[in-house]
Amino acid sequence: MTRRHGYALLAALAAVVVLISCGIFALTGLSGGDGAARAGQQGRGDGGQHGGGDGLRPAASKRWIGTWAASPVGPEPRTPRGLAGHSVRNVVHTSIGGTSARITLSNRFGDEPLLISHASIAVAADQGAPAAAPGTMRSVTFGGRPYVIIPAGGSVVGDRTAIQVPYDGDLLVTTYSPRPSGSVTYHPHARQTNYSALGDHTEDMSGGGYRMRTNNWRYLTGVDVLNADADGAVVMFGDSITDGITSTVNANRRWPDVFSDRLRAEAGAPRYGVLNQGISGNRLLSDNRGPSGLSRFEADAAGRPGVRAVVVLLGINDIIAPPHESDPGRIVAGLRELVRQGHARGQRMIGGTLLPFGGHPAWTKEREAVRGAVNAEIRAGRVFDGVVDFDGAVRGAAGAGVVRMAPEYDSGDHLHPSDAGYRRMGMLVEWSLLRGGAGASAVRS
Repeated sequence: MTRRHGYALLAALAAVVVLISCGIFALTGLSGGDGAARAGQQGRGDGGQHGGGDGLRPAASKRWIGTWAASPVGPEPRTPRGLAGHSVRNVVHTSIGGTSARITLSNRFGDEPLLISHASIAVAADQGAPAAAPGTMRSVTFGGRPYVIIPAGGSVVGDRTAIQVPYDGDLLVTTYSPRPSGSVTYHPHARQTNYSALGDHTEDMSGGGYRMRTNNWRYLTGVDVLNADADGAVVMFGDSITDGITSTVNANRRWPDVFSDRLRAEAGAPRYGVLNQGISGNRLLSDNRGPSGLSRFEADAAGRPGVRAVVVLLGINDIIAPPHESDPGRIVAGLRELVRQGHARGQRMIGGTLLPFGGHPAWTKEREAVRGAVNAEIRAGRVFDGVVDFDGAVRGAAGAGVVRMAPEYDSGDHLHPSDAGYRRMGMLVEWSLLRGGAGASAVRS
């Protein structure tokens, strides 16, 4: 029997299992280790109870550190039956490398149990390409099994998989679902081309079957690595400006990418993984596009593995999108609540000032006054442990009193930066702000 026929048989058997026992899985999850699926939360095993993809325990001196992440936003439109019979190949760009990896898959916005009968991870042969580099394809297991059932609203962490993960490189994470499973949990506006193929092409090295393309990340919400030299991770928590919505596709020019490059290049910088948890259109105080910043902070930021610090840039959509928030005190209170949650986990909380949006259709003098009042509290050091003055930086040489981004930093919509603007932001963040305890305020502008 060929490997592919074996997987097809396994998928058929697994489909029978799910029809009989998906209710049991939804209530109890899978038992033990990284392969545990839990409704509404992420499993956080040590990667070694079941041996993982290589049958080995991680060394006691090593711990999991996030190298890539994306926040689940909602159910993907026009996927009421999921992607049954399709392989989904996500391309993700790492920040730090490691000797092993584990993946997190989410069915948070699905309305039925999701059966993943086959999953793999590999290093991409070329940047953004669906083909795998020779010798890097690895199958992924869950609690020692090659398949997993993720209950509606739940997520799962895969076992440890032995693979040499590169710094600043692309990984291919592929899943195959053989049966309808309800809406796909996704992250839109990825600024990264991802792929799908009809049939089980999970371990296809050439990528030749991946003829369908999308700008969405599907199911995958995190990749962690084992790296004995890493100091931890920093989360960039925000909206479309952190998500990098106007940056060049497939070029990794979001401002968190720029900052990640600096951590590798600059002497004395902490060895941190950089996790981009921006959602385009996201609000701080209420659900809009994706859950509100307040409701998702624990899952998307504070609770991610190895997080030592969080950089927050959130609140502009509360001001410019209906219902418009006219009370700056409510936004400041929401930011302080994020700080409280981060401090409860011992994390350093850094805040960015809200960028100017003069010239955008939503701009009014009243909304500009709200933005200014929020920024005044942030700059005064009464909200965060440290401050990065993104607002002042992207206004350029024009300085105070100007309500627009400088032309060289403006993508043209007067709200989101260009590649040059994102670079200015990424170069502005002083990595020394990420170190130390709570309460020592500093401003970088």
